Amino acid sequence: MTSRILPGTDPQAIEQAAQALKQGKLVAIPTETVYGLGADADQDTACHAIFTAKGRPADHPLIVHISQLEAAKHYAQELPEFALKLIEAYWPGPLTLILQRKPSIADAAAGHQKTIGLRCPSHPVAQALLKAFETLGGHGIAAPSANRFGRTSPTTAQHVQDAFADLSPSPIALILDGGASDVGIESTIVDCSRSKPVLLRPGIYTPAELEATAGVPLLIHADVHVDDPKAPGTLSAHYAPKAKVRLMAAEDLKIAAGMLAAASPANNARIGIYAQHLPKVKKASHIILRQMPGNAKDAAHELFSALHDFDAQGVSLLWVETPPDGPEWIGVRDRLQRAASS
Repeated sequence: MTSRILPGTDPQAIEQAAQALKQGKLVAIPTETVYGLGADADQDTACHAIFTAKGRPADHPLIVHISQLEAAKHYAQELPEFALKLIEAYWPGPLTLILQRKPSIADAAAGHQKTIGLRCPSHPVAQALLKAFETLGGHGIAAPSANRFGRTSPTTAQHVQDAFADLSPSPIALILDGGASDVGIESTIVDCSRSKPVLLRPGIYTPAELEATAGVPLLIHADVHVDDPKAPGTLSAHYAPKAKVRLMAAEDLKIAAGMLAAASPANNARIGIYAQHLPKVKKASHIILRQMPGNAKDAAHELFSALHDFDAQGVSLLWVETPPDGPEWIGVRDRLQRAASS
């Protein structure tokens, strides 16, 4: 049986979801980035259920969602000044901070590391659920993306339901529907557990924006090698649709598409093309075309939804035009590069 989808605007659905979390059950929740598979971050058994449902390695930490800065003090040992500056500028919003964790708090959610990832989401349904959860004595909701490990992240309630439809019984008590995710890609992750901030996963904020806000130099993950904490979404292969993804320069894609249109498809294979500069090819049943937005935020918003749509149309090979090099495209480039590595 598939999980029930309930309207996130219904106060009774919010209360039901909060009660389920306190009972150690899993609840899928909307955020402004993607939908998350949530559990009480302070219940190790509940968090272990997330790892099992997703097929996620137990040492791959979860992000804990909180309603406000005050709740961070339950989990974090300290908040450096540069972390507080980032919080003031970007919370609530799509920014996760890695902080030194209080011993014996949320051990499973943290992947048994000494650090923990905290985020304050801006989505009104997520905020309503967090506040209802707090009235029941809860502190935070551990919620990685509500999909199977390594696959395309969900940006709608239907994506979540489809991702776990083959599991019976469903591991998810209920799914709160908050509409399509606004940002569309996962949060930016900045490690604030050391003397200087380190960008571990890019999102919609550029490194220059983060550095200016923090007021100290921002290091990049590739330049730091000692005692790196693990963080979600930093594996080389991730976010992949069922189709094999190949990134291509616009001119190379144009040439390849011309050859493809002239050839007969093998085994009725369908090829998807997702590009800002769509090649001009003759209409063919084995070629699925979709234009990528020319604006970085718009492209991020629809990226995972587009990948889900290509899967739904039976595409087995997906050619994607490599996004521009501008800093505003860093999050989209990161997700596509990881999808193409799978």
